[in-house]
Amino acid sequence: MKKPPALDLDAILDDRGTRIIVCCGAGGVGKTTTAAALGLRAAERGRRVVVLTVDPARRLAQSMGLTELDNTPRLVSSPEGGGQLYAMMLDMKRTFDEIIEAHADPERARQILSNPFYQSLSSSFSGTQEYMAMEKLGQLRRSDEWDLIIVDTPPSRSALDFLDAPERLGRFLDGRFIRLLTAPAKAGGRSAFRLLNAGFGLMAGAMTKLLGAQVIKDLQTFVSALDAVFGGFRQRAEMTYRLLQAPGTAFLVVAAPERDAMREASYFVERLAEERMPLAGLVVNRVHVSPAAGLSAARSAAAAEDLESRGEHELTAAVLRLHAGRMQLAARENREQEHFVSAHPTVPVVQVRAMSEDVHDLAGLRQIGNLLATA
Repeated sequence: MKKPPALDLDAILDDRGTRIIVCCGAGGVGKTTTAAALGLRAAERGRRVVVLTVDPARRLAQSMGLTELDNTPRLVSSPEGGGQLYAMMLDMKRTFDEIIEAHADPERARQILSNPFYQSLSSSFSGTQEYMAMEKLGQLRRSDEWDLIIVDTPPSRSALDFLDAPERLGRFLDGRFIRLLTAPAKAGGRSAFRLLNAGFGLMAGAMTKLLGAQVIKDLQTFVSALDAVFGGFRQRAEMTYRLLQAPGTAFLVVAAPERDAMREASYFVERLAEERMPLAGLVVNRVHVSPAAGLSAARSAAAAEDLESRGEHELTAAVLRLHAGRMQLAARENREQEHFVSAHPTVPVVQVRAMSEDVHDLAGLRQIGNLLATA
């Protein structure tokens, strides 16, 4: 395989100008473990780090030996050297609630938080997770409490949906129906449905009969809050988007040496280029290597067959068969990586050999960090 440029992760972690690292990739490729291992290694090298996972699964907590994480950064480790490692898991609804509480007076916030339309939007509206991921990342960065933020994105292509958050939110807020409902508030604070009744009396009356007066009132309360709360969020989301494009951000694409995962890696690399996001490189996890790479699969299989035909050294023959299978697997993985390198020859790559067991504590993360740095 033609060698791609080497990805020097320690140089990225040691660069105090690097403030955000975003790990993205397909599901099941060790992305969360990579993010956690980089966070621990950075903390042990003196950085104050927070690892934010947007993935609702509990993989980040499990990899750190914790039972759970929530929307508040939790101290995981304070290694010698002055660094600290914090971790948190995005709580979509809690982040939404925090926006309301921060941008409305207490009574207004109480009305909105108890509103059924708001409760539905904050927990199930399409794209809310991506909007809130953008908001939480912006909050962490603006607080300036951490000098490095590592983001573990959701699995598969939805990992980059948060890049679309400002545009998608803008389309939602600029939609004709939303503009119609929020226009009265902008025109002097009159009730949304009072204005609707003036121009569309029949429609409003029919809606009241169909839905009920309380539903109409709830919708009115919700809509009147949209412009004030979401207007500020759209501006902040656009600022965070620009922050992701800035030199202080590094995107890491994480993959495994399998066909689907490497195809996803190519998609991520191309999408990041389209969005003009700074790509640091590719991490290929779970790469299989053999300490006896000089013995080919064909020679190993032939030797095993010869021993078996003579009824000799059954254990040696079994070991040779295992080695042949390992070499064949390594050859397949090599071919998949070659396809990526030929399509993206300038992307730096680091390979991490397969571990014999899953990582479930800081010692395991430290071992992964060493492999990431020395591969």
